[in-house]
Amino acid sequence: MSNSGVLPPWLVLDPLLRAWLLEDIGRGDRTTNTLLVEDVTLGSAKWIAKASGIIAGLPVAARVFQILNEKVSFVAVVAEGAWCEAGQVIAEIHGSLDALLMGERVALNLAMRLSGIATLTNIYVEKIADLPAQLVDTRKTTPGLRLLEKYATALGGAINHRMGLDDAVMIKDNHIAAAGGIGEAVRRIRSQIPYPLTIEVETESLEQVKKALKHKADIIMLDNMPLDMMGQAVQLIRQQDSRVKIEASGNVTLETIRAVAKTGVDYISSSAPITQSKWLDLSMRIVL
Repeated sequence: MSNSGVLPPWLVLDPLLRAWLLEDIGRGDRTTNTLLVEDVTLGSAKWIAKASGIIAGLPVAARVFQILNEKVSFVAVVAEGAWCEAGQVIAEIHGSLDALLMGERVALNLAMRLSGIATLTNIYVEKIADLPAQLVDTRKTTPGLRLLEKYATALGGAINHRMGLDDAVMIKDNHIAAAGGIGEAVRRIRSQIPYPLTIEVETESLEQVKKALKHKADIIMLDNMPLDMMGQAVQLIRQQDSRVKIEASGNVTLETIRAVAKTGVDYISSSAPITQSKWLDLSMRIVL
């Protein structure tokens, strides 16, 4: 397991959290606002894991409650990024009951989503833990949740790929088609990008790998290649330019990731830890 995930500052996250709270609360919580007087009735709650897995998103959950009432105390019993077992208490909360009840769903939803991603990511990472290749995530994320979903993959032991289109240059198949070829695409981009952005080129054949090498790509992606072709591509790249990093991508599964890693690539990118993860079931129980 990893604790390498770093959350963006609250300056960045707070507008998102406030928007998600507004989505849920709307014009007011009809139930809670009728039952309780705001900021008057105090109470406590426990968060309990209903399944085993890696816990992620506790600082975000705490912030959700504290946006509603800054006096809420949220104490993590399980460390962020740690493994928990079903039935284990993972957090204890104390404060105004109206804030606890109004923030419950948004806070739990985020923590369950992020914990599920961190858990599946770690399963993938463990499959290749004894090999040099490293798992990286992709831009296949839920709109609005990218920062947090990529935080969860890092917490699970993966490395974040670019956060957005402005992070790095990745020349994919459609860019190559639009430019009229790998050489022309690299030439045009290299003359305009700022230092020290790198250029990655997606390739689907050995011929494209040769062209990417010829035009001095910094990273070469081997996309959806059969394992034997991928192995040949790795050997070709290593022989011609040892500085070039190699990334494998496309249809990576728990069953195939180890064989891909054994070809000698540096990185394996996969959207599966995010797109195929299940939420880790958590619940909140009020204890007056």
